[in-house]
Amino acid sequence: MARKKASANPAPSRVVLFTGFPGFIGARLIPRLLELEPDTLFHCLVQEKFLDLARSSVAQLAEAHPGTAGRIELVVGDITAPGLGIGETEARVLHRKLTGCYHLAAVYDLAVPREVGMRINVEGTRNVLAFLEECPHLHRFDYVSTAYVSGTAVGLFRETDLDVGQSFKNYYEETKFLAEEAVRGSALPTATYRPAIVVGDSRTGETAKFDGPYFALNAMRQLPSPGVFVKVGTGTNPVNLVPVDFVLEAIARLSTWEGSIGKTYHLTDPRPLSAFEIEELFAKALGKQFVYVPVPAVVAKLLFSPKPIQDWFGMPAVTVEYFDHPARYDSSQAAADLARFDVSCPPFTDYVQNLVAFYRRHVEKITRGAMI
Repeated sequence: MARKKASANPAPSRVVLFTGFPGFIGARLIPRLLELEPDTLFHCLVQEKFLDLARSSVAQLAEAHPGTAGRIELVVGDITAPGLGIGETEARVLHRKLTGCYHLAAVYDLAVPREVGMRINVEGTRNVLAFLEECPHLHRFDYVSTAYVSGTAVGLFRETDLDVGQSFKNYYEETKFLAEEAVRGSALPTATYRPAIVVGDSRTGETAKFDGPYFALNAMRQLPSPGVFVKVGTGTNPVNLVPVDFVLEAIARLSTWEGSIGKTYHLTDPRPLSAFEIEELFAKALGKQFVYVPVPAVVAKLLFSPKPIQDWFGMPAVTVEYFDHPARYDSSQAAADLARFDVSCPPFTDYVQNLVAFYRRHVEKITRGAMI
């Protein structure tokens, strides 16, 4: 009797809900996860208005990463809706099958209005938690937060810290803090990841948008050289930058390891440079020279408050506060657990040239905003 041919795609042993696809990080994380655990099936929650984009992304991934073929299914829904906006029949099937969830969907925007941040970051996370609580076979929940739940806290902020009596510099920080509080208050088996300020790939410089520290590059590009550039405050406080490839590999490795459940990880640079050191490296990579004039953070924020100034530099005024804030992030748990996988954050000096080279090639092309 002829032997039955084995299926190229055996039945998955892990069935995972994924939010935040086809975002820049989400679309790159899934292929890596499937390399580590090929027997996974991802159900990616996608708003209907992004369905065509998501389908295109699935097709592109299958071509570039054959291991993803047949392993990504799209589910029309919305984290801001009760029950995630998933149809009743499909929801029942997912409740019965799901063994895990990656929750990445959020508004990553320092200038987000409070109502939008509350609806997406907070209510969206609560809706995800409520949906997962109906899943009897759920083995783990992997949640992407931010190191900036630290808000206005100064000094060392530990991975075990959350509410230390801080206030917040903006509604992004506040709503991500409230979302993480909701996650901590749930009974789900959770691993939480808190990246610092994410920049482009350390090898290629690739990124989906030029925000955060790229605003300094925008300003430098506009100004004459030799010239004058603002140094916010003393310029000596650290600005914690991490390349996206480090964040992706860290999440991929930790989320496929049993030992990470119940832990919170700061995906941060253990040796961050000061704001002034970063500015100097940016200027050198751009081939520019500046005299740096120290300006108090309060004054700098006022200088950047007029909308025409923000538009010209491409830099929201709220960004200024991150150039002069005396907070440091303990990452000892992340370092210890990532060491078993030989994963660590590369120093900024090793990849700044790649970031700037990509920026110079694509600064006029990349205008992508938040998927909301």
